[in-house]
Amino acid sequence: MAAAEAIFARLKQDHDKHRELLDRILGTQGESRERETLFTELTKELKSHAAAEEQALYSTMLRKPETTDETRHSVAEHHEIDEMLNDLAATEMTSGDWMTKFEALDHRYRHHIEEEEDEHFPDFEKYLTEEDEVYMESVFERRKRAEKAEAEVTPEKMEDAKE
Repeated sequence: MAAAEAIFARLKQDHDKHRELLDRILGTQGESRERETLFTELTKELKSHAAAEEQALYSTMLRKPETTDETRHSVAEHHEIDEMLNDLAATEMTSGDWMTKFEALDHRYRHHIEEEEDEHFPDFEKYLTEEDEVYMESVFERRKRAEKAEAEVTPEKMEDAKE
């Protein structure tokens, strides 16, 4: 299962980068070039990571009856996080709502990745074949690069921001 350990280590590497970006954004104030740049980077990172993770890992785990529920749960959380990112992007960074919404995203995403790392990844590893591992390694980096190049900060307009 060395390849499984490698793919999970790679996913955790992304998670660590995401934690760092979240921390850096929490240290910003108001609408600034730094906050805007960090938020853009975080958004592209999270969206590309989720797409690559879904294709490489979760598509594999959906084919395993023992892990279907955990897989569906994580994919649903990806969708929820994506909606939170889009709502944040549609909210004025100068408004008090922006940091409140960002803190909610921060909490939600950290919960998600802790759950993946502490519960899902160890469970998934039990059911992976060597063929699964080869597939996941071959797909993740390629898909992440492609998704990151095309990721949008938001398809929404400011007037679509949630109250």
